[in-house]
Amino acid sequence: MPPSCCGYLSQYTHHHLVAFLLTFFSYVLLHASRKTFSNVKVSISAQWTPSVGKNGSAAAYSPGETWEDNRLFANEEEATLFLGALDSIFLFSYAVGLYLSGVIGDRVNLRYVLCFGLCGSAAVEFVFGTLTEWLHIYNIYLYCGLWVLNGLLQSAVWPCVVAVMGNWFGKTGRGFVFGLWSACASVGNILGAFLASSVLKYGYEYAFLVTSVVQFAGGVVVFFGLLTSPKEVGLSLESETGLSPVETDTDSHRPLMSDEEDEAEVKVYGRQYQSAEQLDEPLAETPQAIGFCQAFCLPGVLPYSLAYACLKLVNYSFFFWLPFYLSNNYGWKEAEADRLSVWYDVGGIIGGTVQGLISDFMGKRAPVLALSLAMAMGALVGYSRSPNDQVINAVLLATTGFFIGGPSNMISSAISADLGRQEALRGSQEALATVTGIVDGTGSIGAAGGQYLVSLIESKLGWMCVFYFFVVMTGGSILFITPLLFKELCAMWRDRRALRRQL
Repeated sequence: MPPSCCGYLSQYTHHHLVAFLLTFFSYVLLHASRKTFSNVKVSISAQWTPSVGKNGSAAAYSPGETWEDNRLFANEEEATLFLGALDSIFLFSYAVGLYLSGVIGDRVNLRYVLCFGLCGSAAVEFVFGTLTEWLHIYNIYLYCGLWVLNGLLQSAVWPCVVAVMGNWFGKTGRGFVFGLWSACASVGNILGAFLASSVLKYGYEYAFLVTSVVQFAGGVVVFFGLLTSPKEVGLSLESETGLSPVETDTDSHRPLMSDEEDEAEVKVYGRQYQSAEQLDEPLAETPQAIGFCQAFCLPGVLPYSLAYACLKLVNYSFFFWLPFYLSNNYGWKEAEADRLSVWYDVGGIIGGTVQGLISDFMGKRAPVLALSLAMAMGALVGYSRSPNDQVINAVLLATTGFFIGGPSNMISSAISADLGRQEALRGSQEALATVTGIVDGTGSIGAAGGQYLVSLIESKLGWMCVFYFFVVMTGGSILFITPLLFKELCAMWRDRRALRRQL
């Protein structure tokens, strides 16, 4: 029987809550800055092409500049293409950085890496959006270089926050906790839209100023307040598992990725041994981090990475293109489209939490994931045929977000933590950040390439074919996790047969 809610909560300490909140809001602030850039693209494009000032509308720009002073592009179409190129540049550098930062996170104090990523990214965004405007510096190569650096710095955050959460919260209840926690990206999108819209009337540079200052302050708070592991406050191994049943569960620290039978274990001073003979072995000061190639070869890492590449392509296409699609396809105002797009994030928040909780009760992730992705294919087809009605569109959009955003949140958080704590590691537990970087990095490569494909398909074939492309990519995610699904279903069948024999 699954443990009760009181059993879950009884295992928490205030240290668990602080770790949850600090890592949650770290990524909230990071995603808020990304959303800010998306929300001010129209203003940036107008500022980089102020040629309209010649026909009497120069006063609309602040500061007022002549056409020759800050012209980067001949027209807004060229400026928009460059802004799209910046999105791809950011995603590719972010993907490369994830592979590197995950390895670094398993070898350097996670708090240092996380703080460096947050504060460094905030400084780059300030220079990119605020300082260049104040100093009237307009240079394509400078913008590209800054955005490459921003992608590399931001890549340090996600592997670190997942690793910290994996240290504090064990296998039991991880799906629910991580499902709730992974709402940080969607909350960040909403916060970023609010911050940008509140100051955009003063100029787009102030939107960057506000988000960068808040993000830098968050990095300082993380540096002085975050505990990366229960060991830092002397908590026992049982507390390290975070959520566990009320009754003693000696296997609560084991991840869902392992189907191996229990072995006799001995605990001495918090260290775990497979047999009493290992007591004579010298105690290691710190667990050794595994290599990048070793992490890539761990069971489940490659299939989930490829599945996430397909799924993140769809998820990020909604992130980048949804407001444009709503305005372009239905003729709704930009403000209305921005407000309506929030329902996709709402569906993702609910989906990640509910599906994570269901996977905890089942004791398996892949079946829940596969079922949700299958439903997502139908939801995508249904949404592509939504009528010109905002209420119906919002309902269909939330449903689509539930079945796409939910699995995306599960793979990037709970499943990554499972993979980084699986039984195959045994002697070396320092692999969580590396594995998370591999999974999210591969997903980001798929998302980066997908943005160009979406624009190409839409321009040649129309939006309906774009949604069919999303359906194919979602089916590809199911295909990649099919071997893991089959393995977990067989394990469930064996467990049920064993239970019947006992009864």
